[in-house]
Amino acid sequence: MVKHEEVKNGVIFPIGEKNDTYAQYFIGQSYLETLVADPAVNVGVGNVTFEPGCRNNWHIHHDGYQLLLVTGGEGWYQEEGKAAQLLKAGDVIVTHDGVKHWHGATKDSWFEHVAITAGTPEWLEPVGDEWYNKLEQ
Repeated sequence: MVKHEEVKNGVIFPIGEKNDTYAQYFIGQSYLETLVADPAVNVGVGNVTFEPGCRNNWHIHHDGYQLLLVTGGEGWYQEEGKAAQLLKAGDVIVTHDGVKHWHGATKDSWFEHVAITAGTPEWLEPVGDEWYNKLEQ
């Protein structure tokens, strides 16, 4: 059974288009709706939606940060060297400059968050199935 299917219709913001621009940095299908892309503002804001089991690669934000505002479904967030955190609507994550991390949906739930990002991302290795499948809800 897939949980939180309403997320695929956009809970607060539109789901957006298939996230083809960043697809190489994801396992599974994600969607992106850009909310703020103003060159006069040094921050990007986007609604990111993950199908069940979808997650991004480990990555680091250099000279910046990332804030995640969870708006729907259930997902994971993990920083290197720490336990994964189960996320639900209303959770807020602050990722500081230089911190290696990943985030994405649980195996059986859609997941959606608004990502507020500054700086330059460095995309790293995928979160493999063996690692991901060990996570328990």
